Parts: sequence; C-alpha cells; structure tokens
Amino acid sequence: MADQSAVTLIEILREQCLMRGCNGIKGLSVIFRAMDIDYSKRIVFEEMKLGVEQFGIKMSENYLRTLFDALDINHSGGIDFCEFMHKLRPPMKQCRIDVIWQAFDKLDANKDGAINIDDLKVVYSQNARNHPKYISGEMTEDEVLHLFLDTIDTPGNPDGKVTRDEFMNYYAGVSSTVDDDTYFDLMMRSCYGLPNKGC
Repeated sequence: MADQSAVTLIEILREQCLMRGCNGIKGLSVIFRAMDIDYSKRIVFEEMKLGVEQFGIKMSENYLRTLFDALDINHSGGIDFCEFMHKLRPPMKQCRIDVIWQAFDKLDANKDGAINIDDLKVVYSQNARNHPKYISGEMTEDEVLHLFLDTIDTPGNPDGKVTRDEFMNYYAGVSSTVDDDTYFDLMMRSCYGLPNKGC
C-alpha cells in the first residue's frame, strides 16, 4: 500500500508540473538545483520541501515524507537528483523514446554524448540560416544555434551543451502535450530530417 501511495504521489507531482506546460519538469529541476545548497547533487528532505513549496505545489508534510522516502532508494537521507528527474519524466511508449534518441544521435555529430555548438554547425546550420532572425540580420548563425541549445538546455543553468538526459527531459515534456503517437513521430522526423518510419 505504501508503494502504491508513493507511485500516486509521483504521478500527482508529475501532473502538477506538466500543467505548467512542457517546461514544467525543467522548471522544477531549476528549483531543485537551487535548493541543492552544497552542490552535492543530493536533495535532503528540507530542501525538497522548500523546492516543492517554491514551485507552488501543495502537498502535506506526510505526503512529502512518503514521496521523499520512496525516492531515497538507498535510505541515505538524500535523493539523487538525476534519478529524481528520471522518475518525474512522463511515461512514453517505446516508439517515442526511439525517435527522440534518433534525433539526439543525429545532432550529436562527434558522438561524445552531448550536443554543443560545434555539433549543430555540422548538422543544423541550414536550419539556422532559415531562421527569421537570421534572415532579417538580427542574429548571426551562432546566435541562432545558441538559442536552439538554450531552449533544450537546463533553464537557469545553460552550459552550452545538451546531454542525453536534458534532451529526453525536454522532449518528454513536449510528448506529454501530443496525444497521437503518429503525429509526435512525424513532428520529430520532420523537425530533425529523420527518415520516415512511424510509430
């Protein structure tokens, strides 16, 4: 019963994040990173409580404790941040996960596990030159490519590269706003010039 309660609380937290749009999960990550005062990449209970309150999510202390205990798998008194974010991602069908990874792999030109400006210059520069702000002269190609990276990068902490986890977090949020698997697949393939396959 406790396990079921924890699963329900994770679903409630996820739902409240997603009600804020596809940036909801990324927004929560910013708050939790800010609460990680000692930069240990572990969130203790009081930090989680403050982060959830700051994000405007109402949850009783008992529910928060149940949630915290469920996420603190090794009972160390702290939650691994990456694991917490992984659990918050909305569940997706495998076909959606596959097309997201195909897009990431295409953008990661040097295959180092992260997308940076040099990768984008290899595989995405034509898209940058078609951007309205590039055409109007308001932005250079590099500025357009940085804008693209910043959209997917962790908000409030952009470091000029997008990891696989950050890419998945972003598109998990987008996926939650698209009901139809075929449409999501088509959208991803069209956006990143992937060969047609379909869900």
